[in-house]
Amino acid sequence: MKVSFGEANDVFHLFLRQMKKFLLVSLVFCLLAPFAAKAQFESFKDSIVQLYGVVMTADSLRGLPSVTVKLRNQNRGTYTNEQGVFSIVVMKGDIIEFTSVGYKPKEVTIPKNIEGNSFSIIQLMVVDTVYLPATIIKARPRREQFEREFVNADVPSDKIEIARQNTRTAQSRILQQSLPRDGGENSRNVQRQYAQSQYYNGQFRPQNIFNPIAWNEFIQAWKRGDFKKK
Repeated sequence: MKVSFGEANDVFHLFLRQMKKFLLVSLVFCLLAPFAAKAQFESFKDSIVQLYGVVMTADSLRGLPSVTVKLRNQNRGTYTNEQGVFSIVVMKGDIIEFTSVGYKPKEVTIPKNIEGNSFSIIQLMVVDTVYLPATIIKARPRREQFEREFVNADVPSDKIEIARQNTRTAQSRILQQSLPRDGGENSRNVQRQYAQSQYYNGQFRPQNIFNPIAWNEFIQAWKRGDFKKK
């Protein structure tokens, strides 16, 4: 495709016009950028506020020490000194939270129309009343009534008594029958059965019906009640 000299000249002049516009916009941006950055910095600088204040009790107007002064939704704050005085850097529009044990929490919003970069407040804290359940005080019981109640009182078992009860022979036997075997016990039981089967391999097993020791164990278990339904 052939391009004439006139068409190439028009394209070149169009390119020059676009370059002039681009250079003009870049020049204007370079000239205005410092002013925009300075204005943004001035706006940010104007929004910073040095907050001074004192926290006092509402009933006695006494300086309250160790009060937490924290900015909401921010991990930044401070504490009041022994006279209840504090100082912190905040931004206009921030919400300040005052908390102290035994007092109701308070919130203060820093106004956005403050003139200057300093602001002072006096924050009063109200005691947080806690209502405990009522306690009924009865008269001293008679000696006979005290002895009867003391003897019939159900004293719960302590840990030593519970351990002593769990280590009794009857209790241990009940626990052995009710609790399932763990992996080690099952493994030892299988190995013991296999060893017994190999011990009598190729011969008759002895019959315990004629074994006096087995009969003695059976009689003792019968007396203990091992065969009763629980």
